[in-house]
Amino acid sequence: MLQYDIDFPENVEYILSQDLWVSDQFSAQLLASVKDPIKFTSYTSVYVKKGECRCELDLIKYDIKAPCIMCIKGNQILQKEYVSPDFEASFMVMSKRMVDSIFTFINSASIFSYLSRTPMLQLKQEDTAVLNLFYEDIGKLVKTEGSVYAYQSMIFSFVAFFYRYVCKMFPYASLGDCSSKGRISDQFISLVQKNFKEERFLDFYANELSITPKHLSRTVKSQTGFTAVEWIERYVILEAKVMLKSSNMTIQQIADELNFPSQSFFGKYFKKNIGVSPKEYRNTRNI
Repeated sequence: MLQYDIDFPENVEYILSQDLWVSDQFSAQLLASVKDPIKFTSYTSVYVKKGECRCELDLIKYDIKAPCIMCIKGNQILQKEYVSPDFEASFMVMSKRMVDSIFTFINSASIFSYLSRTPMLQLKQEDTAVLNLFYEDIGKLVKTEGSVYAYQSMIFSFVAFFYRYVCKMFPYASLGDCSSKGRISDQFISLVQKNFKEERFLDFYANELSITPKHLSRTVKSQTGFTAVEWIERYVILEAKVMLKSSNMTIQQIADELNFPSQSFFGKYFKKNIGVSPKEYRNTRNI
């Protein structure tokens, strides 16, 4: 399991062993020590109640201002840039079993596709009272001991909240928006997220999208500010950083995991992008 320098209020292994874990103790102070990218192992919903922050989620920048919800999927990587001193949030960590159970009931809703590719959802102030009550109710269900149907109660509480309130909160997410395949850059980045460990050449992604490499590169650059090749490199380097800082894997094992032909080749690739060797990066803070 990945380890991070965060003073969680509970044992991390305990959190990840539960179907649902809820806390209202996410603060600027808790995040103060976090310098390196964090890879999430479970689906996490963060409800920002006060303050603001800037971060990158899978290399996409987000300016987060309360009140809002940020949904982070398993295996996504978060990089903190700034957190205001008054930052306060509640968060839920869900098991894959629970996420799959909830999604079974809501994936037919027209808004679901929009929400699944939109990690940050800005709220109106009038939405916060309802959300506060929901977190309070879910927190009580989590603490209920000995209930035979506690799991089912939590599942249907989420489903009822989704259909009763979430769809009303985001009426602008029309059916057309939800069913759209999005821009070429969106599709490309999604493909990179899934394949960057195995595929680092542009031809693969262009073939997947049925366009020429030149058209792909030009389009991605114009829409994101980075070339397609730079996006691939950024994902490889970000994953390497996480493994170097938060795992006990050897540099050779990391090179193998990222499908480099040798540790030496990985070292040169990493140093070209970061300016230091993998070993130097692992032993140095704040690079």
